[in-house]
Amino acid sequence: MKKPFKILTVLALALTFFGCSSTSVESQAQAQTGISEPRGDVSAYLKGAHMSVDDAQKKLSEAGFEVLSTFESVNSGTTILYTCPRLKAEAAKPNRANIAVMRIFVDDEAKSISIANPVYFGKAYMQNDYNHETFTAIKDKIEEVFTGLTPSEDKMAFKNLAGFHFTIGMPYYEDVEVLGEGTNEELLAKLREYKKGKEIAFELKISDDTTLVGYELGRGTKRFVKKTGRENAGLLPWPIVVSGGKATMLKAEYYIALNYPLLGMLQFGGIASVPGDVIKDLNKPFK
Repeated sequence: MKKPFKILTVLALALTFFGCSSTSVESQAQAQTGISEPRGDVSAYLKGAHMSVDDAQKKLSEAGFEVLSTFESVNSGTTILYTCPRLKAEAAKPNRANIAVMRIFVDDEAKSISIANPVYFGKAYMQNDYNHETFTAIKDKIEEVFTGLTPSEDKMAFKNLAGFHFTIGMPYYEDVEVLGEGTNEELLAKLREYKKGKEIAFELKISDDTTLVGYELGRGTKRFVKKTGRENAGLLPWPIVVSGGKATMLKAEYYIALNYPLLGMLQFGGIASVPGDVIKDLNKPFK
């Protein structure tokens, strides 16, 4: 059963700048007139010509984004993790922390880049709190500095993103796995202390009560991308949310399927052990 969508309210004052940091007449006009949500499919990624990690980071900085870190998600493949004030503001809303960080995957083997589409992941993670003007503006800013991008074949009907789950019996966005409990300070300390913090790819404080952490999976576990496809390896590192005295993670059955919308039942069956392996890996710091 799909969840009901809220009617999109046009808030002209909310869109006072274009993308994450700049002002434009176009964005102000969009705020006044409103932008219709997509009626059909939305691509999960924006594909582009290969460039170096340094060049991609430079373009992000030029566009007003904050680069948090880079992460070797697969051999000859690097995930660039970035944010901006607008993403952090959306992520500060209850149970929305995962949207704080967006990703670019630079594939030195396939000679391409793959950028997570803010509209696709915005709708999936924000659910009924989604504001189309906000995420369209971020997408437009990305497309302004990364020219010549094309939609990926990986896509999903926009209307299905908020209530997405892989199939009957599989978890939804809100069906998170609790990894540990305690004060936020205690939970973050455990992550920093385990293996001297070497498994932490990034740590982003979103609010006084919420921190998003990107975390490394075990070497054997992360190999699942060889089966699901290295082209979407930018889903690594795995996000952990520390908030309200709990450390939680998106269930693997949800997170992998969202990042691989073309994944079939046969392929999913080929990585049947991965969801349990992810939980085991991310539980270790909290034991």
